[in-house]
Amino acid sequence: MDTTTDLTFRDATDADVDVLVALIESAYRGDSSRAGWTTEADILDGQRTDPEGVLAVVEAPDSRLLAVERDGTVVACCQLEHRGAHAYFGMFAVSPALQGAGLGRVIIAEAERIARETWGVREMHMTVISVRDDLIAWYERRGYRRTGRTTPFPYGDERFGIPRRDDLRFELLVKELA
Repeated sequence: MDTTTDLTFRDATDADVDVLVALIESAYRGDSSRAGWTTEADILDGQRTDPEGVLAVVEAPDSRLLAVERDGTVVACCQLEHRGAHAYFGMFAVSPALQGAGLGRVIIAEAERIARETWGVREMHMTVISVRDDLIAWYERRGYRRTGRTTPFPYGDERFGIPRRDDLRFELLVKELA
């Protein structure tokens, strides 16, 4: 079965918060995340997000949290935020059982289209933990480029996880949208 077809994209609502938190956590933290390739379990313990953080994205005025469904089940999500001349892409999660089947490519392309058509932006920005070489390489294959611009990881703020190493920072990746 082609896992990239029969997807429905819609704006998440406050009723989706618990499902989205569970999805995001399953994709990045703990043993369940090891079923996919996007796990951060080797570099971070604790949570990736929480209901308050997801609800804040759902309710923010210049933000959209896209819920991606197949057969009525949320299988992925991503955040789009309008920031002037560019959009920010974040909170991207695909169910670990479905990772590696091309779903991510379809979702990021749709997110770029939505940002371009909705806000007329010329660039998509995102931040990725700089030690995530495999993930950064995946984004580079999608047309994103490393900028070398980094921001510190929020050590001491457990809302973002509990670091297992002391060299974490976020690197800005940018893509020109045609």
